[in-house]
Amino acid sequence: MTAMEFLPVLIMVAGIVLVAVATLFVSSLLRPSNPYRAKNMPYECGMDPAGEATGGRFRVPFFILAILLVVFDVEAMFLFPWAVVLKEIGLIGYIEMFVFMVLLLVGFAYAWLKGALEWEE
Repeated sequence: MTAMEFLPVLIMVAGIVLVAVATLFVSSLLRPSNPYRAKNMPYECGMDPAGEATGGRFRVPFFILAILLVVFDVEAMFLFPWAVVLKEIGLIGYIEMFVFMVLLLVGFAYAWLKGALEWEE
């Protein structure tokens, strides 16, 4: 492969970076800048923050649950293309996805046993 083959990709990346920087620069010039205490408070579904969230800190179980959600969403994202090409990849592909699902179930069981899915008040 030559460097000329990557030229369109580099031009596209440079264009994207240029548009992003220009957008951020123009928006920083045009937006109003009037921060005040109520505006800078953490937002919790329209309710006043209580407990640890008052200082801008959220509890660790919130983030653990969010990470678990992302992990299982990514798993679902891998299942759709696999299901489309299952006939072409045959038994080997089926076994590989079975191993993938078993590993995810082991991770889910580990998280469950460690109490990552429990939300304590």
